[in-house]
Amino acid sequence: QVQLVESGGGSVQAGGSLRLSCAASGRTFSTNAMGWFRQAPGKERDFVGAISWNGGSTYYADSVKGRFTISRDNAKNTLYLQMNSLKPEDTAVYYCAADLDDWEIVVDLTLYDYWGQGTQVTVSS
Repeated sequence: QVQLVESGGGSVQAGGSLRLSCAASGRTFSTNAMGWFRQAPGKERDFVGAISWNGGSTYYADSVKGRFTISRDNAKNTLYLQMNSLKPEDTAVYYCAADLDDWEIVVDLTLYDYWGQGTQVTVSS
């Protein structure tokens, strides 16, 4: 059974940092594009950042650029999201995803095939 499991979420004050992890099991995603998305209450799921199969390329939403860093360790089959200078508007459930058909950057969430269950991030002012 293929699974993506996020961890590392929690509550933090504005200006703080968190590091999310997304551990994959059941198959390797070392040749696949992966990404992070987030969904705040009452809002649609939004793109946060994406990474190419080997980590050579990354792309971020304007709202997180310069504050968030996405990385991956293919040997561990794990995706990461380092979040610094967190703001209250970053509060959301964060999801990782994998796209089986692409190896470069993928922004469109409809193209992703596997999703994690999400991890809550709450930033207080």
